[in-house]
Amino acid sequence: MANQGAKKRKEENRRHMANLLRLIIASNVIYILVRMLVFHSTFIWKHWIGLIVTSIAYVMPYKQLDSMAKATYSDDGELLDGGYDMTTGGVCGYLHDLIYITSFVQIMSILSGKFWWTYLVIPAFGAYKVVGLLKGTLGGSEGEVEDEKSQKKREKMEKKASRGKIIRTRNR
Repeated sequence: MANQGAKKRKEENRRHMANLLRLIIASNVIYILVRMLVFHSTFIWKHWIGLIVTSIAYVMPYKQLDSMAKATYSDDGELLDGGYDMTTGGVCGYLHDLIYITSFVQIMSILSGKFWWTYLVIPAFGAYKVVGLLKGTLGGSEGEVEDEKSQKKREKMEKKASRGKIIRTRNR
């Protein structure tokens, strides 16, 4: 029963990637059916551009997630690793966010073109992360201002830690 965890993760990743693909296909189908068929009189060249942009915005993170989810096998075909855990944060979480934001923008742009402005969330969040990173590396450690209550608590804990632990034993 070796590699049960790897087998389980491989199956979870397969299901997860299938669900993401369903979301992407459903969003595209809804956009095409509603925008091109129902609102065909207002469908202009800008909507073709929007469909191409969202398709590219789907493909790039999906391909990256797909490569992360791939299982690795040994030369004799034995499963070594079930792939990356898709439930973790970090880059994987950001790629998921890109897919979800793109789906939201694509569906909501059927109602109004102003929903395209939602895409500005992505570079804004990137700038926020970069500023935080730069502030941490360039700013040094400029300790935070500590209020009186937390300062007293910290001093009490330091005093308690500096005292030796007294071990009491019974004499028989």
